[in-house]
Amino acid sequence: MDEPLLGRRRMLELGAGFVGAATLAACAPAAQNPEGSAAGPASGANRTDGALPATSSAAPVPGTPAPRVEVTSGSFETKFRPGTPTGWSLATPVVAGYEQAKLPVALFLHGTGSDNRFLFDGLGIQAVLQRYLVDGGTPFAIASVDGGDSWWHPRTDGTDTESMLLEEFIPFLARQGLDLDRFGLFGLSMGGFGALLLASQGKIPGLRAVAAMSPAVWSDYDDGLEGAFDSPADFEANDVFALRPRLKDLPKRIDCGTDDPLLPSVKDYVAGLPGHVEGGYQPGGHEEAYWRLILPTLLSFLGRQLA
Repeated sequence: MDEPLLGRRRMLELGAGFVGAATLAACAPAAQNPEGSAAGPASGANRTDGALPATSSAAPVPGTPAPRVEVTSGSFETKFRPGTPTGWSLATPVVAGYEQAKLPVALFLHGTGSDNRFLFDGLGIQAVLQRYLVDGGTPFAIASVDGGDSWWHPRTDGTDTESMLLEEFIPFLARQGLDLDRFGLFGLSMGGFGALLLASQGKIPGLRAVAAMSPAVWSDYDDGLEGAFDSPADFEANDVFALRPRLKDLPKRIDCGTDDPLLPSVKDYVAGLPGHVEGGYQPGGHEEAYWRLILPTLLSFLGRQLA
């Protein structure tokens, strides 16, 4: 494998991808997108109704309102993140003129130093999803939840965000009326690793696709990865390189910027994946601007697989 441009310890710090507090106005939430508040997994907060059947086009009928996106958010307490409130957000398409139906859903996993709101406040997923719907894309919901800097697997400090997802948050999404038989996973950096890991483990029966933006993946362990794994044994137990054969039949997309220090490791990972892999390597770094660039194409990929 090619040597990374930066040391592994430095690359662990890249997960959040923040560029100060700046966010392009074009990616801000649309003015008509109301944002509510609700409790978390134990409460069964209500989903907005009136969504388009997932097998149909979302192109608006002449004379009807354009598709829009409603966002709800909340937080909950979980035994898998002791003493830490866990926030979540859910973007739900609202398309006029169609019968109510269960929507498929894609779950986003964030990077280090970040939280569930980065997808919304940093990358403006509401506007990207609305544009996708206006262009006739298959409607699906998008969910995001806090995971801290856990790297989305069980840790020796008692944190277990993997179990939080499987036992609490994904069942919560089902209680919102979402269709878990058409489920997608995507994430960036640490979250890209988490999405690939969870997909490889085969623990989500309805998983239809996985996508990773600039995933933080490595083929071997060293001391520079101590923040991501508790020990060499922990790395081995969550080795996404070793788990690649399990992704053979799952639709997958992986993207990475050509100026990203993770690029050599990502290329090494992709080279050993069985089956077809969508995505590629485009100009850009480990940064918001790059992720905003590829998000529309990534949503199109997920929409095709969840239809």
